[in-house]
Amino acid sequence: MSLAANKPIDEVIAQLRELLGDRVSTAQAVRDHHGSDESWHETIAPDAVCFPHSTEEVAAIVRLCHDHGVAVIPYGTGTSLEGHIQALEGGVTLDLGQMDQVLRVSTEDLDCTVQPGVTRKQLNEYLRDTGLFFPIDPGADASIGGMTATRASGTNAVRYGTMRESVLSLTVVLPDGRVIRTARRARKSSAGYDLTRLFVGSEGTLGVITEITLRLYGIPEAIAAAVVPFDSLEGAVNTVILTIQSGVPVARIELLDDVQLDAINRYSGFDYPAKTTLFLEFHGTEAGVAEQSEIVRDLAGEFGGGDFSWTTNAEERNKLWQARHDAAYACKALRNNCELWATDVCVPISRLAECILETKRDLEENCTIPAPLVGHVGDGNFHLAFVLDPNDPDERRQAEEINERLVMRALAMDGTCTGEHGVGLGKAKFLVAEHGEAVSVMRLLKQAIDPDNIMNPGKMLPS
Repeated sequence: MSLAANKPIDEVIAQLRELLGDRVSTAQAVRDHHGSDESWHETIAPDAVCFPHSTEEVAAIVRLCHDHGVAVIPYGTGTSLEGHIQALEGGVTLDLGQMDQVLRVSTEDLDCTVQPGVTRKQLNEYLRDTGLFFPIDPGADASIGGMTATRASGTNAVRYGTMRESVLSLTVVLPDGRVIRTARRARKSSAGYDLTRLFVGSEGTLGVITEITLRLYGIPEAIAAAVVPFDSLEGAVNTVILTIQSGVPVARIELLDDVQLDAINRYSGFDYPAKTTLFLEFHGTEAGVAEQSEIVRDLAGEFGGGDFSWTTNAEERNKLWQARHDAAYACKALRNNCELWATDVCVPISRLAECILETKRDLEENCTIPAPLVGHVGDGNFHLAFVLDPNDPDERRQAEEINERLVMRALAMDGTCTGEHGVGLGKAKFLVAEHGEAVSVMRLLKQAIDPDNIMNPGKMLPS
């Protein structure tokens, strides 16, 4: 499945300009910007970038590209981490950022419908006076369309789940320009294949998502955040495991190792002890939040937890979670002129301590560069961020080898090569090791829906 070597791109661009006018750009700076994400992969620019405003315009663009065998790469905000948007075959990038309207909110049904360019912060600002909020929080102010396409999750996943649980229905433009709606707004259905789940996490390889219907939640009556340091990594992880097994409905549990905590102290102006630390958040009634905090404080004490400080002050909570969301920038600030290579895995929570401890030993024995560890450990997901010199081949080799051992370690524990970053380019080579013969079924689906391979070619499925 490959595109023709000689694509009539000039003709396509001319027709796109007739359709969109100055919302088509071939400027090198614009193309380069859309040919790279926040990953370590090199920039590979498309031939042109389009800025559609509606599903109808997206359908017209895709139909035109389909008729000429030109690649189509959907683009949200460019915050992906595994090389999702590089234009490997050239073609046309669809920047959906100007499709940024909240189309409908139903407070009675606890749902809404948005265009793909709406960001999570924009949506929650829009919802602020309704008493509702959208809980999926990957850290970056990602677009809802991009979060859907990569099946994103984040700090709230332990309580509210991921995009997989939050998306109720989609409007999708297929590779030949047809427009489909994958489901109605009913909370359950037994009618037909679950096409919504097929497109959630498809990374732009099956179609372009142009509308998303989302599940919403009531804003909690009370919210408290807590910080607790530990003398050992094992003690922190065991506290997480027992908290989950005890049924405490904690909203967020984030683990930061000593390297990551030290980086955050420097970057965000905190003075926490440079130890393995848990950041937590509790949602509920005032009494419920106090009870949850008390239980977790006692559990942490059993495993060597230090001073358990907690607050319901909104400003202090926001500062804490902003520091957590800035973890990547804090890592990058550890070295001048460095590059950040972020990777992630997810394992069953019963294997979490084993996986993290083995990974830390691997880093101590085989890694000479900073590699802070941080994780949404309430659901078994954690990340490494290699802070490396992009011009040093030995540092890149170290990162590649440790990353491969990390992934294979997670797979051996019945985990996954990526809990939330997605496959893109960076994790494609591990897909067969994880899914085996099921990858051949994925290929059949890709070929059936996109036989000419114009949708984000070269991503997700290994060549």
